[in-house]
Amino acid sequence: MPKGLNVIVICNDTLRADVVDHTWEDQVELPNVDRLRAESVNFTRAFGEGLPTIPMRRGFYTGKRSYPWKEHHDTKGSWPNIHGWHKIPHEHTTLAEALSSNGVMTGLVADLYHMFKPTMNFTRGYAAHDFIRGQETDRVRSGPIDKIDLKPHLHPKEDNLKRHSGLLQYLLNIQDRVSEEDYFAAKVFRSAARWVDDNARQKPFMLWVDSFTPHEFFDPPKAFADAYFKKAGLVDYTYPQFFQKRFPFNEDEIKRTKALYYGYCTFMDKWIGHLLKKLDEHKLWDDTAVIFTSDHGTELQDRDRFGKGGDRLYAYNTRLNLSVRLPDRAFHGKTVDAFAQNIDLAPTICKLMGVEREEPFDGFDLMPVIEGQKKQVRDHVIGGWAQYAYVRDDAHSYVVDTYDPKEKTELYDLKADPHEKENVANAKPDVVKAMRGKLEALLGAPLPAKYTHQPEKQNAPGLANFYERWEGSNLGG
Repeated sequence: MPKGLNVIVICNDTLRADVVDHTWEDQVELPNVDRLRAESVNFTRAFGEGLPTIPMRRGFYTGKRSYPWKEHHDTKGSWPNIHGWHKIPHEHTTLAEALSSNGVMTGLVADLYHMFKPTMNFTRGYAAHDFIRGQETDRVRSGPIDKIDLKPHLHPKEDNLKRHSGLLQYLLNIQDRVSEEDYFAAKVFRSAARWVDDNARQKPFMLWVDSFTPHEFFDPPKAFADAYFKKAGLVDYTYPQFFQKRFPFNEDEIKRTKALYYGYCTFMDKWIGHLLKKLDEHKLWDDTAVIFTSDHGTELQDRDRFGKGGDRLYAYNTRLNLSVRLPDRAFHGKTVDAFAQNIDLAPTICKLMGVEREEPFDGFDLMPVIEGQKKQVRDHVIGGWAQYAYVRDDAHSYVVDTYDPKEKTELYDLKADPHEKENVANAKPDVVKAMRGKLEALLGAPLPAKYTHQPEKQNAPGLANFYERWEGSNLGG
């Protein structure tokens, strides 16, 4: 039996790090996360290496790099279909497998439905897992379509309902929602709290809580959004990027959309608090480490749009939350500026729990940095999202279209321009060459890149295939 701490990991999808650390332009109420961070070692420069959702989880769950998409796997039945969006390979040992084989009680609670698609392998090694169904376009319910009214959710000039089969799926999934406890964040953290009740005495344990909130749809209970901005007559654009390009938002629409996101974050925080209370009740703080993290951020009108994507690998998209709460009060409130990445969590958790894994990690154990024995475990970070990649060091951030560097090569001076607004690539060709060299060293070949993983092209899944059955219903009001 290993000698070490219990570990609880809380991971939230699409949660901006600058919203959490309160350096964003608007202040968002997060009292429970604030409490946790006040007692944690907080990393200010944690970044994703393989983005977005599924490549990030593969790195989290294995400690192996996802980028540069060096493995090819069948993606039939899975989507989105982009580079790196595939299963955990059978030959990779997951964190949960390494822990459980060493006597650790392991649990997973998640509503991140992409992980649970057939053959994805994300549940391997867990003694128990609870999949909370229904987020986003999880195909749970297919009717009754005539109960759904899309009109309150659409731009008044929208004339193509087929664009919104994903919204229809989501509304069908939540059609029986009545109270706060029926929202997904509440379900996830209530289930996680129940797991703690069940397993608090089965030490050592590792619980991973993966909440899709605040990922789109930005759909908190209305009071949470109204607390940030409310005005009569506005549509709640819960997936704003579906509308904004065709129907540019006015100032009030922008404020309301931000309010939906902020309100969802505050709602998420409330239910994180529900889980943290269980640590109080079971007196677990003295022998449990709590890690709070995220997979990426999102754009909140930073560059005139909402949403996220590989074409904008700036800090608001690539930076992660990473806070490690340890029992030793000497570490409470400590800030660490060393670079960290998602692939560092698995080796760090193994260290905290006193477990050794035979298969080597690509990530690093962060405890020597936390304890002050090392200043850093790397001097730069590299990440990729679809065909795009970034390299970031102390001084610069380099962003490139790896298929066509002439189409997109950007360089930002992080000292003079921390918000990455002015592209200085033409003024600093030597720096561009050096940063490109670091990327090419990881790729093992010069740009343009050739990736092993080539996603299969597939038809749109789900209700989009049955449009003719619902176009005549009352979906338009």
